[in-house]
Amino acid sequence: MPKPHYETKSPVLKVEDLSVAYDGKTIIKDINFTECDTVRDGKEQGQTIAFVGRSGRGKSTLFRALSGLEVPTTGKVLVADYANFKGNGDEIPLKAVHEGDVGFVDQKYTLFRHKTVMQALHFAMRKSKESEKEKADKIAAALTAWGLENVKNQYPNELSGGQRQRTAILEQLLSSGTFIILDEPFSGLDVGNIESVKRAFDLICSSHELNTILFSTHDIELAIELADSIHVLGYPSLPGGGHASHGTILKHFDLKELGLAWSGGLNGDHLELAREIKAVMLGS
Repeated sequence: MPKPHYETKSPVLKVEDLSVAYDGKTIIKDINFTECDTVRDGKEQGQTIAFVGRSGRGKSTLFRALSGLEVPTTGKVLVADYANFKGNGDEIPLKAVHEGDVGFVDQKYTLFRHKTVMQALHFAMRKSKESEKEKADKIAAALTAWGLENVKNQYPNELSGGQRQRTAILEQLLSSGTFIILDEPFSGLDVGNIESVKRAFDLICSSHELNTILFSTHDIELAIELADSIHVLGYPSLPGGGHASHGTILKHFDLKELGLAWSGGLNGDHLELAREIKAVMLGS
């Protein structure tokens, strides 16, 4: 299979020397990585970034810092400042992340109990500077694209699990713009709902090249199938033996560079990569 052609452009997410500690206990430390806008010929292509690691290695803490919900103890998280992006080939400026810049969808797909799907999506856009007509048109198009048009006047307790999840994702996208974090979006799902989440990923990435998904999963094969960039979190080895008690990024795999991104399935090279990732995780 030929390697897909792509270009890497301006950074959309940059993390520098990030650490988070609670009551003197360091949870994550020395986190450094940069993710860039990816452009493919003839195809709208967003970014899909996976974070994998054994339980308790700091993935949820990292996500809270990336979304602006947690103030780092040291370091900084910078995200693309699209509000001040003039386009025309200029580099996208970066800004320090603040709560609301990055949408966050937890495993419970938390929704307003007393708002219909339509009401929740309008509420999500309350801070938008777009006109009421522009908001209504955007929501109508999203409802159709995400298969929620027929349930737009229903409440969360009337929705299926897949419909609740799509509503929660869409709510965060409309609120925050282009960044969205999904914490263990495949946990506990059956085969049908896993396919539904995969379609949601594809819809997000194919709707705008600047859309950026960050997700965690314990399913390494799913991470490889869906992501174009994978970061492995774990406890780093100490020089004298043993491991530190804080999480950090042990290894990064750029599936674009490896020619394994956007393949639509898994082949032998993907499975070999899965074995390598699992070995890194088990050693941490």
